[in-house]
Amino acid sequence: MVIRTRFAPSPTGYLHLGSARTALFNYIFAKSQKGFFILRIEDTDKERSKEIFVEDIIESLKWLGINYDEGPIFQSERIEIYRKVIEELIEKEKAYRCFCTKEELEAKRQEQITRGEPPRYDGTCAKLTKEEVNTKLSQNVPYVIRLKVPKQILTFKDLLRGEVKYDLSLLGDFVIAKSEEEPLFHLATPVDDYYQGITHIIRGAEHIPNTPKQILIYKAMNWKLPIYAHLPLILGESGGKLSKRHGAKSIQEYRQEGYLPEAIVNFLVLLGWHPLGQKEVVSLEEIIKEFRLEDVEVRHSAFNPKKLIWLNRVYLRKKSPQEIEKLILNDPYLNDLRNYLEVYSAEDTYKIIELGKERANTIRDIFTTVKFFYQEIDYPKELLIWKDYTFEQIKNSLITIKNSLENIPEEKFNYEFLKTVLDSLNEDKGLTYWPLRVAVTGLEASPPPIDIILIFGKKKTIELIEKAIEKLK
Repeated sequence: MVIRTRFAPSPTGYLHLGSARTALFNYIFAKSQKGFFILRIEDTDKERSKEIFVEDIIESLKWLGINYDEGPIFQSERIEIYRKVIEELIEKEKAYRCFCTKEELEAKRQEQITRGEPPRYDGTCAKLTKEEVNTKLSQNVPYVIRLKVPKQILTFKDLLRGEVKYDLSLLGDFVIAKSEEEPLFHLATPVDDYYQGITHIIRGAEHIPNTPKQILIYKAMNWKLPIYAHLPLILGESGGKLSKRHGAKSIQEYRQEGYLPEAIVNFLVLLGWHPLGQKEVVSLEEIIKEFRLEDVEVRHSAFNPKKLIWLNRVYLRKKSPQEIEKLILNDPYLNDLRNYLEVYSAEDTYKIIELGKERANTIRDIFTTVKFFYQEIDYPKELLIWKDYTFEQIKNSLITIKNSLENIPEEKFNYEFLKTVLDSLNEDKGLTYWPLRVAVTGLEASPPPIDIILIFGKKKTIELIEKAIEKLK
């Protein structure tokens, strides 16, 4: 059997983490089985579907490295297929037109609730004769199309959860289309899955209640059922539904914030599956090699933003300054960072990136952690104090540092010579390096001062030390 999976989002919002994980698992499984991954855009909701969201879905998948083999296929271009299926279902008496008004339906619903019964359609219009139906059609009476649902127990196998049973008597005849030209989700989805040859339906556990309805379409059309696998839900840290309040954002937002796609992919796959051993950092290629759909966990996964940050730091540190520069230049979401690449020479810019990425969580943080290279610094003079030394002692130390640097010839202004000179100035090296660090950065935590001095150069460094001395006078 040739494996065919699909990702079928509705373009009613930006691609978020949960949907991206669904796409990822479908892609990984298809590739692990030498199969095909299809992108289908379920855009039959004309009012809510927007082109901007279609573009975002396509661009976000591309950025994550989730490449589809077929698509995007738009449901809005397949109305004729749905119409033929609807007509066939009506002709086979598997479905029927329902002319009940909203008011009538609500009245029946309230009656059922009053009697302590689960609210469901009572099948009134299923009893209409062909003549009665034709009369209502000739009178242009509004209608929807309902599927006839047998009152029995439906059983289906979930690859992850085993046998799942559903009492169809609780369901009632449900609406599958507003008209022959307006199919709803529960009709269009199984029809597309069948005609596109989808072998495995891999989606979130929130779709489990939808599965019996879609299986009924398959059975009504005498189609072979696909294999179902419902992924665990992603919950917030507190155990509730995942939302922005828990730190979950759209893929676009993570990209804008400077996260790396490989870190997000690594993070998402761990929400339900783990590679062999204890390793947490695993590439997409490694995942595809090791992945087995049966190994996906059933218990729900908790979204842990700290873990995502940790993974992003791991991948960021692996990148060379040249790779990071290329990302900034080529990603329109990072356009505003290009200014930082034009201040210093290429050689010094690479050194700055190397220093900045050690303390950065994201690409954007790189320049935040070394902002002293790009803006005037200011700080309270108290920050220059090391341990219990007085202002006078700190000032004298800075004067000694300044004089020593002035006496170093340019050809010897290198790391080894600078370290030798600075190490020799005070027995307590903190008396040298602490005020020097603050003088050149304005911070109490920064990359090593010598690395910073070598980028600033002798003249700029002495100017900054002189400003620090002035603060202490």
